Amino acid sequence: MISVEGLKVEFGVKPLFVDASFVINDRDRIALVGKNGAGKSTMLKILCGQQKPTAGIVSVPNDCRVGYLPQVMILQDDTTVREEAQKAFADITKMKERLDNMNQELAERTDYESESYLALIEKYTTEHERYMMMGAESREAELERTLLGLGFLRTDFERPTSEFSGGWRMRIELAKILLQKPDVLLLDEPTNHLDIESIQWLEQFLAQSSSAVVLVSHDRAFINNVSNRTLEISCGRVVDYKVKYNEYVVLRKERREQQLRAYENQQKEMADMKAFIERFRYQATKAVQVQQKIKQLEKIVPIEIDEVDNSAMHLKFPPCLRSGDYPIICDEVRKDYGAHTVFDHVTLTIKRGEKVAFVGKNGEGKSTLVKCIMGEIPFTGELKVGHNIQIGYFAQNQAQLLDESLTVFQTIDHVAKGEIRLRINDILGAFMFGGEESDKKVKVLSGGERSRLAMIRLLLEPVNLLILDEPTNHLDMPSKDVLKEAIKAFDGTAIIVSHDREFLDGLVTKVYEFGDGKVREHLGGIYDFLQAKKITELNELGKDVDNSHVGNKTFPAWEQNIPTLGTKNEPSAKSEEVLSKALSYAERKEQQKRRNRAEKAVKESEAKIEKMEQRIKELDELLMQPENASDMTLVTEYTSTKKCLDEEVERWEKLSETLESMISN
Repeated sequence: MISVEGLKVEFGVKPLFVDASFVINDRDRIALVGKNGAGKSTMLKILCGQQKPTAGIVSVPNDCRVGYLPQVMILQDDTTVREEAQKAFADITKMKERLDNMNQELAERTDYESESYLALIEKYTTEHERYMMMGAESREAELERTLLGLGFLRTDFERPTSEFSGGWRMRIELAKILLQKPDVLLLDEPTNHLDIESIQWLEQFLAQSSSAVVLVSHDRAFINNVSNRTLEISCGRVVDYKVKYNEYVVLRKERREQQLRAYENQQKEMADMKAFIERFRYQATKAVQVQQKIKQLEKIVPIEIDEVDNSAMHLKFPPCLRSGDYPIICDEVRKDYGAHTVFDHVTLTIKRGEKVAFVGKNGEGKSTLVKCIMGEIPFTGELKVGHNIQIGYFAQNQAQLLDESLTVFQTIDHVAKGEIRLRINDILGAFMFGGEESDKKVKVLSGGERSRLAMIRLLLEPVNLLILDEPTNHLDMPSKDVLKEAIKAFDGTAIIVSHDREFLDGLVTKVYEFGDGKVREHLGGIYDFLQAKKITELNELGKDVDNSHVGNKTFPAWEQNIPTLGTKNEPSAKSEEVLSKALSYAERKEQQKRRNRAEKAVKESEAKIEKMEQRIKELDELLMQPENASDMTLVTEYTSTKKCLDEEVERWEKLSETLESMISN
């Protein structure tokens, strides 16, 4: 489908990658992996034609449609959710207009026997068949299914997109790309703004889609569930593994071990040859053997070993000035967008030195309250920022706010002041922007590199209140760990907005839950909060969990008297065992929910089939009557209903197979 041959990309003296060659085939599910800055996003931009390589060829057939979801994009704010999603059907809409025009012309003309009239009928028929094959009649239902699958409610469809957070607007863009049904899907971190239900829906969608998929994600479970092939970019090379992500991790380790053994054996053999040559070089009786050894040595092709990229970010926030005892105090704070209330009656106090988390589903107001604290948007109620507070703010779209025309060095040089300007190179080096990397333009940086660059800005001036809005979205696993340790060591106050349970574990001592227009305070660490909510993931917040009868409910013996997990990152062995059992119980409940949903889907599909079969029977009887034989409306309805029936029967078979597999397991 897409062929890549001898690809080379360089943004300086050192190439990003060289001699990359591979083919993307039908129904390939490719995980594109590598550390931040390795070239993953650049590869996707080259595949979709947004960027040209330094050398090499990318062959894309003319009839191949490519859909690309970047990490960073410009979002529109002048439409409703439904109107924005309908832009995916631009081609179908134009075709519908052409059909309507032709239909109007056929109705007005009376030269039924002329060649031009017959030609128009033939053109209309051909175009209409193509229109029906594109599934045009079911596009609204498909649009609603996609938006609902990505977490929107039906009541959201007519709301302006400007009322939604950046994460929800990115979901609209993802919906538009999926609705276009491209031949190749290029997805750059699609799960950054999705909750667990939407991620599971996307996994299922990609599994059933006929499109080839090239995927970049730091969500290991997601890429493993989706992928059947892995492309690794590391140290300037692209290696193709024909296996899913988990198997790739094992194969890569085995491959490196084999290379090391072969390399060591070759080095020993070469050392023996050199020793023989040096020992007998000047002995006439050994001249023939020496020459043979020299020739053998010249013919040896050195074995190359895959380099292991162990570079890592080093982060330390500078000492901060002492702030007042209460950096943030909210009293009856409320925020509305038109008729929509984001939250009200928000009353909370954050003390000096506390590390707190804002958690909840996307759109519940976490980023909105942060903007209220920053004074970026108006609100009602009273919000006090304490004495001597200096805020360091990392926004979700921080990377988008960087000037793309500047280099990495210029970006920092423009905001650095005083003696700190003498240490710019040291700071850039600590963030893996040393040497030639500092001369890169911001526009060629990946999402992860932009996030690191934006993070540097927080280091330039001492602050005593850190507000980090989804700081880990574009960071790889090692970088997340480094950032987490730096925040733990930070001697000021920190507010962290995040969905990442592992990142928050052992970091925060208080959790503020956003949901249903309220903000609720929970003392303790993130696992204390999860246990109190009887959930296992932060992304499950907002699900229909029945906790209303907990007092009367009889739980299994292991679930009674569960000890409270401490806020430290080292729970006891007993607590770990209890938590493990709780997870197993939650998994069984989730399996039952999936089975119930599958049974409901099968019943709904059967009802649709029965209804369509009845309608086809009625249409058959109508078309048997002479006066209706040439009725194009009935013929069109019969054709479309028959096509929809065939599709629904195929869907019913798949749903039934899925249900049977659940029952058998």
